[in-house]
Parts: sequence; C-alpha cells; structure tokens
Amino acid sequence: MFVFALAVVFKLCTIQFVQGDDYRALAEERTVKNHEIPANRGNVYSADGSLLATSIPKYDIRLDAIQPKQETFNKYIKSLSDSLAKYTGKSSSYHQNSIHKARSNKNRYFLLARNISYSDYIRLRNFPMLELGAIKGGLIVEQTTRREHPMGGIAERTIGYERIDEDKNVTRAGIDGAFGMKYLRGVNGSRLKQKIGNGQWKPIVDYNQVDPKDGYDVYTTIDVNIQDIAHHSLLGQLELYEAEHGCAVVMDVETGEIKAISNLGRNKNGNYYERLNYAVGESHEPGSTFKVMAFMAALEDKVIDTSTIVNTYQGTKRFYGRTISDSRGHGEISAARALEVSSNIGLATIIDEAYSKQPKKFINRLKSWNLHEPLGISIIGEGIPDIAEPGKENWSRNALPSMAYGYNLRMTPLQTLTFYNAIANNGEMVKPRFIKAVKEFDREIEVFEKEVLNQKICSDKTLNEIREILKNIVIRGTGSKMYSENFSMAGKTGTARTDYSNYEEWRKDRKYVSSFAGYFPADNPKYSCIVVIHKPSTKVGYYGADVTGPVFKRIAQKIYTETPLTDEVESLEIVNTKVEKSFEAYYDIANTYKTIMPNVVGLPAMDALALLENMGLKVKLEGVGVVRNQSINKGEKIKPNQVIVLAI
Repeated sequence: MFVFALAVVFKLCTIQFVQGDDYRALAEERTVKNHEIPANRGNVYSADGSLLATSIPKYDIRLDAIQPKQETFNKYIKSLSDSLAKYTGKSSSYHQNSIHKARSNKNRYFLLARNISYSDYIRLRNFPMLELGAIKGGLIVEQTTRREHPMGGIAERTIGYERIDEDKNVTRAGIDGAFGMKYLRGVNGSRLKQKIGNGQWKPIVDYNQVDPKDGYDVYTTIDVNIQDIAHHSLLGQLELYEAEHGCAVVMDVETGEIKAISNLGRNKNGNYYERLNYAVGESHEPGSTFKVMAFMAALEDKVIDTSTIVNTYQGTKRFYGRTISDSRGHGEISAARALEVSSNIGLATIIDEAYSKQPKKFINRLKSWNLHEPLGISIIGEGIPDIAEPGKENWSRNALPSMAYGYNLRMTPLQTLTFYNAIANNGEMVKPRFIKAVKEFDREIEVFEKEVLNQKICSDKTLNEIREILKNIVIRGTGSKMYSENFSMAGKTGTARTDYSNYEEWRKDRKYVSSFAGYFPADNPKYSCIVVIHKPSTKVGYYGADVTGPVFKRIAQKIYTETPLTDEVESLEIVNTKVEKSFEAYYDIANTYKTIMPNVVGLPAMDALALLENMGLKVKLEGVGVVRNQSINKGEKIKPNQVIVLAI
C-alpha cells in the first residue's frame, strides 16, 4: 500500500509539474477557442448607385440563464419579461416561466430571439438585465449575414452569388462570384467562445478579439432602367411563345459596358426565372446571325462585292450530296440582297465558290476577328466557341457551306453581340465590361477602363457596305416587320434548328433557336443588342423576325422613350442678364412694400402670387401669363387677408 501510494503521488506530480502545461493547453483548446466572425460582404451597385446586392446582418439573442447572480436575476426577471412580452406579443408570465425553467435546467444557451434585424438587436440588448452584458446579465449575441437582392429576380443570375459548402467547395456565379475573393469578401474577424456542453459554444466576453473588416463595394455597368426594360420585354415574349429559355443583352457601343443582361428559363410550373446565365455560358449554333460574319469575310477578301450575282434557284440546291433550302425561292439576286432576305443557298454558294479550294483562308479570316477564342470576361463560366476547320473531327466538304449560314460552329450570344457591336463602333471591337469601379465608401480602389480587343476588324469600305445592308434588312429584308418610320434600327434575324442530330425525331418535334442581333439608332449607334430565344412553340411561331425581333424593337424604343437622358453642364455659374434683372426687380419690391400695395402689372403671375401672399393678401388669378391689371391700386394701404384679383 505504501509503494502504491508513492506511485500515485509520483504520477500526480508528473501530471501537475512535468506534463501540466500540455494538459492545461489541451483542456483550454477543448473548452475555449477562437470562432471566426464572417466579414460583411461588400455591396454590388448599378451604374447610377442603385443597390443590386447587399449583406444584411442578422442576430440571434440568447441568455446564459445561470450566469447572472441570484440577486440580479430576481431584480430584473419581471421587467425583462415585460419587455419581451411587448416585443413578441406573448404574455409576461409566459416569458417568466420560460426563463425560470431555463435557469433551473442550467440552460446556458436559452434562445430569446432568432434572425432579427440590427435595429431589433439594439432594442433587445437594452432590455433589463440584458443591458448588463455577458458577465453580469448573461447576454449572448450571435451575428450572421444574409445576401439579398433588392431588385428581386431581375438580373439575379448576372449579379450572382458566392456559396461555400461544408466541404469548403466554392460556387461562384455572376459578378458577386467573380469578384468575391478579390474585393467583396473582406477579412473575417474572431471571437473567443467557451464550450458549454451539447456541442454549443457561448462568447466569453461581449466584444470581438479581432473585428472583421468589411469587403469593398463593386459598381457595375448595369443601368436599372434598361435592365427593367430588357427583363420585361424578354419575359413577355417567352410567355407568349411558350419558349424553354432565352436571353437579352444590351451593350454600350463605344465603351462595351453591359447596360442590361436578362437570362430567363422556365421551371416545371411554367414560370420563368433567372435560371442560368445563358448569354455568357451557353454556346450554340448561331444560325443566320453568323451570315454577317461570313459575308464580311468574303467582302474583305475581295472575292465578291455587294453587286455580285448569285443564283438561289427556286429555294433548294444540292451541295456535295446534301440539300440546302430556303423558306422560298429568290432566283438570281445580288449578294447584298441574298443577305437581306437571309438566303441559305446564297451565302452557301458565295462561301463555297470562293473558299472551297482554300478553306483555311476563310477560317483564318474568322480567327483574325478572334471568333475562335473566349472573350475573357470577368464573369466565370464563359462558353467556349468552336469553329470547324480542316483536321478537326467536325470537318467535311459540307462544313464550309454549312458555316456560311451559321451551322457547324458554336458561339455564345455575348460573343456574337461583341462582333455586331464592333460593326456599330466603326470597326473597333471592345471587350464586354460588367464592372465600372471598386470602391471603399467614396475612395476608388480600382477603376476598370475600356479594353480594345481589335482596333479595326475590317476596312471602312466593308464596314460601310455591311452597315447599309443591316439597315436594309430592317427596312425591306427579313426584319421588315420591325421597321418604324420614327425610329431607325439595324441588325440581322436568325433562325437555327436545334437538337437535330436524329433528323427523323426532329421532324416529329421541331425545335429552333430564334435570334436577332443589331444596334440602334442605325446611323449613329448608341446601343447594340442581342435577343436569343430557345425552343419557342412552333404552333405560335419560330422565325427570328417574329419571335426575337419584337423584343429587340421594344427594348430599343423603350430605352429612348422611357430612360432619362442626362446632359452635362459645363458650368453652373452662367449669368443670364434678363433673369438677373427680373429677380432684382422682384427682390426690390418684396423688400420695399410691406403694408402698401405695390405695382405688380407686368410681373409673371407666379411671381406676383408669391409676393402678395407673403404680404398677407388673398390672391385670385384670372387667366395665365403676365399680370395685366390689379384690383387694388398701387400705394393703397392693405389689410391682412384682404382679397386682390389679378387679371392676366
């Protein structure tokens, strides 16, 4: 027994003095540790400062029911319960019983309020006993943040989000996701908490060990007025044609700023919402909107001119064992007219005859416009363009004529729009831009300027010819239904088959992609725009001019009729002599006459009205304009509330 006692004493001394520091550190690590406090994420704003996305702090208020001393608990329990009753609507006795029960059960994490706003948090923490803080009053405050979009579902996918799951996998969509890590996240803080059992932790003190640093704010190029126009214009047409999904993008011609981008997909209930960013991420065969690129390649390589005659026959022609058809026959027409009426045969004939022996020349022309490469935009998930060329699996003798009218290649709507925007921008191809600046309050952290991808895509001669054709497409071509005498537009319709790998199945259930790409006004372009709608109901219609053309027209016209215009004033210190003299005369009368009737003949009615009412008179106006006669003569003594009639 003596030896055993010595062994116990030896072990106790070893634990206390030799291994004591290690065990104490282990115990503290298991019961006390720093918990991370997420920083408030920066806001996302539109170009005019409207709030698009913001992090709203939410609070849980809990009570360590055994922390307050018995004297303190007894003193404040009634008044605390009364305050909680006014806040929750439940009776004071209910709260007294609940808190007493929590104290008797030694509940150190009793919930008082969940997910409340900052103003409610300030209100609750000033309730009796809670105002004493964590040590004396047992107050426990836990803060979380929630991301909200004040504009609702409009542009929700482009604004985006950043989500981190339990395995630390990050999903980054849209602007919020693209700029989250670098700007929006901020720096997290930390707070010391103590483990109180059942896997729960409570703060030890009522302050942070390290305060979180909020993220920077991101200012986008989105114009909320134009965004609203694009969203509702697209939504209405999707519903009318019962389409699967669609997108609409509006770009500033000169700067490449994206003013609006709407992406709407249909759910199983038939409702449309911002499902995926189709404009940025969905590569598909563009169809007839690509004919413009093919035609410009032929013009630039001087293998044709706009007056070259091409035979489109009666609407069908065989190319290497495969039949290409038009909606109707046009016979022999000029190359320019072939593009105006969107003749598949016409474009296929032009490109095949010019490049069949040297297809690389055609492909290289497309590559010189960077059509084979992604734009490299800031938003994650840009679709990859794919252009067939000799040596690839998708190349055949039919590849070239197919490419002439938009098949056997893939592009995203935004990539197509970028090219049309270059046509509108006198040949300068600019990179689409979603961000204007990153700021911390009013301090600019980084400013994003215009980025040029191609200084000049073609000669001025080619540019002028293609712009004239695009204008004529709306006047007398496939887009003639869009024509308006009061507002000029230019662009190209597009209709492409989709999901046609099994032709027999496709014939039973025909599916199309309808599109329209262009710019407005036609002669002095300010905005470019593309509208793409996938799988409209063929029972209603599917041609680009019918499905997407009206959306383009509605967007264009509404922008110029409903969007406020801003004029820049060079100086606010402009002196108008006439206005200055008029004001001085009014000021002299107002300071000279207090109880004596002045002469107001010749004054504008509104000036006379203000002047006389300030003197205590009741004024009746007869007519509008300048005062011609007054019922009280100049110089007469006036009385309070006396009536005067001004003939105007």
